[in-house]
Amino acid sequence: MSDLEARFHDLLSQIVPVDSAAAERARARQDQLTKPPGALGALEDLSVRLAAVFGSERPTPERAAVIVCAGDHGVTDEGVSAFPASVTPAMVANFLMDTPSGPGGAAVNALSRSIGARVYVLDVGVNAALPESPRLIAAKVRSGTRNLRREAAMTREETLQAVFAGVRAAEQAIADGADLLVAGEMGIGNTTPAAAVTARLLALDPADVTGRGTGVDNAQLDHKITVIRDALARQASAPTDPLGVLADLGGLELAAMLGVMLAGARARRAVILDGFVEGAAALIAVQLQARVRDYLFPAGLCAERGHGAQLAYLGFSPLFDLSLRLGEGTGGVLAVPLFRAAAASLREMLTFQEAGLLGD
Repeated sequence: MSDLEARFHDLLSQIVPVDSAAAERARARQDQLTKPPGALGALEDLSVRLAAVFGSERPTPERAAVIVCAGDHGVTDEGVSAFPASVTPAMVANFLMDTPSGPGGAAVNALSRSIGARVYVLDVGVNAALPESPRLIAAKVRSGTRNLRREAAMTREETLQAVFAGVRAAEQAIADGADLLVAGEMGIGNTTPAAAVTARLLALDPADVTGRGTGVDNAQLDHKITVIRDALARQASAPTDPLGVLADLGGLELAAMLGVMLAGARARRAVILDGFVEGAAALIAVQLQARVRDYLFPAGLCAERGHGAQLAYLGFSPLFDLSLRLGEGTGGVLAVPLFRAAAASLREMLTFQEAGLLGD
């Protein structure tokens, strides 16, 4: 076992269970608030889960950070995307540029500004030189993955290097005051590795978990499924080794998002999942360390075909369905106000007793 892998297993061992006693107190308080029990629907369950994560029946998650993990993919050589790989560095530059409205000109920037969330951009594998920016965390492991149709996308060491880049980015966001971490990604072609990882870990047919990504037509979709079938047919990884599956079939930004999730769980922060690519990283995280699941929270159901299967496996119900398929962490950002509202219901609503509404 390498030193990096030993550190990785140590990280997994440091993730403790959420506070079940705080969850019980939160549930009891929700049932006594000045409303019919269950009247706030899914917000009540969300508030109880937040109480467990933060260890208080009056949780105060306020500051949100989005960590956009970026990397390129060798499998784009197979024509699996409607856009060329050159779009990845172009979009990362868009995340970083100064605009009249503030830092960044992409959807994740605009949506994050609307809720006061800070955006961090983590380069773990973009196949280009990127502009210098105080908002860029430069941690390039290699300039894109290998072509997963033909060979393993990454070595195990490269995978772990990307994981720890994600860990460090999450630690930076937490040190800057983040309570809620949104895992986001940018990488043209990355729904192909996400589908391959999902198919292998859940033992599903690639056709059942492969969507249109950037908007491929029917012929391109069929080809994309064939590419994934060929990658799986190499039989170079087993579901019993989730880290090996990530190295074989995944992406550098998937590995970095895994690191964000593990670091968030270790620090007892809530990690909000955006969509399908994040879901693939979450499958790996939970199979590596089951305790991580209680620190992960779904945002909305995205339009990628396999996202529902991921959420079903994880036991999550999405908070909304807006037919999103952009990535970047946009769905996670949109969920942040719901998390703040759920926590506020526990903190700020009065119980019947506190409001003096109980009869003699």
